[in-house]
This record gives sequence, C-alpha cells and structure tokens, in this order.
Amino acid sequence: MNTRYGQLTYCSNIHPGEYWSDHFIHLKNNLPLVRKIVSPDAPMGIGLRLSNEASLELIKPEMIIEFQTWLETEGFYVFLINGFPYGSFHERIVKENVYHPDWATNERLEYTLRLFSILSQLLPKGMDGGVSTPPLSYQFFDTNDVDRKRRTENATKQIVDVLIHLVEIQIKTGQTLHLDIEPEPDGILGNVNLWVQWFLKLLLPAAISKVQSKWGVTKEKAEGMTKTHIRLCLDVCHSAVSFEDNQNIIRLLKENSIQVGRIQISSALKVNFPNEPKETMDVLVGFDEPTYLHQVVVKSLDQKIQSYPDLPEAIQAGGKPFEEWRIHFHVPVFLNSYGLLASTQRELIEILNLQKEFQITNALEIETYTWGVLPKELQIPVVESIIREFQWVESILEIGKKSKD
Repeated sequence: MNTRYGQLTYCSNIHPGEYWSDHFIHLKNNLPLVRKIVSPDAPMGIGLRLSNEASLELIKPEMIIEFQTWLETEGFYVFLINGFPYGSFHERIVKENVYHPDWATNERLEYTLRLFSILSQLLPKGMDGGVSTPPLSYQFFDTNDVDRKRRTENATKQIVDVLIHLVEIQIKTGQTLHLDIEPEPDGILGNVNLWVQWFLKLLLPAAISKVQSKWGVTKEKAEGMTKTHIRLCLDVCHSAVSFEDNQNIIRLLKENSIQVGRIQISSALKVNFPNEPKETMDVLVGFDEPTYLHQVVVKSLDQKIQSYPDLPEAIQAGGKPFEEWRIHFHVPVFLNSYGLLASTQRELIEILNLQKEFQITNALEIETYTWGVLPKELQIPVVESIIREFQWVESILEIGKKSKD
C-alpha cells in the first residue's frame, strides 16, 4: 500500500509452505483478509518470500501467469522478494542453515538470478523492486581468517555478477532492480558499519572495474550504477541487537551515498536484568525455542559488549545484574513489553521517524515471522496479528503526518 512515507507491506515469510503450491494457498487464504482491513480502497503490495523450490515452480510460464491473474483480480502487486532463506523456513530446525548455500556458491547465485527473473515479470510498471539476501555468509562457517577472507572474496565476485545482470535488465526493460544485502549479527557483514566497509573497500572497486570493462563508462558512472543496483537491507531488529546507533547509521549511509533498498520493520527482544536476575531469566527460558537462530548481544554496566551465537549459550552463561541483553527474536512490533521482558520498539520508532524526515527508502516491509514459536500466551491468529502490525506502523507514520499538515 502506498503511504506518504513509502510503500508499506509485510513479508510473506510469516506463512508456511516451502513449495509454491502450498505457499500460494496461504497467500490466497490470508492476504485478502488483511487487505480488506488495511487497504480496502487501493491495491496492496506484497513482500513475497520464495524458497528455492518455490522459485523453481513459479518461474514456469503457466504458474506465473496464474499468479499474475490472481494478483490483478484481487488487487495485489509484488515489488519485493525475500531471498534470504534458500530452503525450509518453517517446522524444521533452521538455525545457521538459513545461510546455506551462501554467496560463495553457485546455488545461491542461480537462485537469486531466478528470483530477479520472477520479480521482473511481476513488478508493476514504473516501480523499482528488490530481492533481499544474506550478508554473504555466516562467520562461523570458517575457523580462521584466511578461509573467511577467501569466502568473502568469492562471495563478492558473485555479487558483482548479479550487478552485471541487473544492469543488463535495466538496459533491456528500463526496470530498476536491486539486491538488498541484509546485515545480521554473526554474518560476515554483521552490522551496517561492516557492510559499508565491505561495500567501499571490496565490492565497489571490483564492480567499477567490471562495469567499465563491459560498457566503457566513466568511473563515476560505474560507481553510480553499482550504488543503484546493490543496496542495504536495513533490518531494524538486527541493528538494534547490535546496539547500533540509528543516527550514525543514517549519517554513514548519507556520507557514502549508499542507498537503502528496504527497511525491514522489526523488533528484537530486550532484557534488562535487575538486582535479582533469576526471575527474569526464568521468563526468558520460555523464548528458547529450537527452530531459529537467536544471537544475543550483551551490554554490561560498564558498556562492554559480549556476544553469544545463540540463546542457549547466553542462558547457560547466566544474566548478571544491570546487564542489557538484545536477542535476535523477531517479536511483534506493536508490543513494547512482555511482562518482565521488553522489546526494541523504541529503536524501531526512531528509525520510522528518521524515515519520515529523510525518506531513507521507498520500501517498508513488516517482518515478524516468529508467531508460531512465541510463548503460547503471546500467540494470536495470524491475520489478526498482521493487521495489528500494520495498524501500529500506520499510527507511528500518522504522527508525523499530523504534525506536518
């Protein structure tokens, strides 16, 4: 749906179904009910999650025509695709496997190019569209810096291949498509600062050389083409977990003219331990579920930072008085507390206010996908959950609208 501050949608990774036929059923059962409430008088955009298996089905001409017909009939359009999870994302143990295959592999490259082919066919005329993707790889796949550096270099070469493909699409069709690379704690690009360093020092030199060689353009033109098609995916849950300062993020991006392909509107779990942390820890244990990876970053009273690759390791280490934990657990954005626990909703509101001020991106994607693994008392029907997420985000955006009118 089109708002004053960008296209607002939600990511369909909330819905199960790794095969397109199964996922399509969930879209047909849920999306019209959501649109009826949040966008009854105008078409509604979709942030479409496609696994590799689903992309192999949907790329078939008869399947994509069927989907296009449904989109037009029901009043939907696709302008974003989530290409982070390649394989299963529900009902199985995902954990660090969400990074497999990573950007050092041909499988990741072929999958991503297929997603862009699908997006190019679905994208409404005059809109740009993006595919989100992992931060190259998971840093713990390698046990030493030499192997990690080699993996990063191989991944970067493949990202440049995607860039060339996207420029060719733009030349042929006029469409602007972009790869939205998503920093995540413990990824090789674990935060926005690391993402920017990689972009400037590794990607940009390689991309400029390849683009100039292929099209004979100036260095400035080649740099502009790279920045058009390779963008940051700003997941607010991830940046909050890493204790990143939102003002610094925007400053860093502006200083280096880096574009944001989308903001993923999300909240992390936040825990502040009191004098006696045991009761809080007992509540936190209820969030220790086996499906997803829940990285933990801890800030102590003296501002020192320590991280754990997953929640069980942090729980085993134990919470100390006055520590603050940020946990990679996509909790509902419309709630700021869960009894003794809290969320990073304040950090999310700050990003949304910066979006209103600077128009960081034209794509706002609600990305809460953990409904099924939340403690039972926090679970509500999925359609009701999605609608509440939309209404909360709209309430924050409307605050700015009223103050400026």
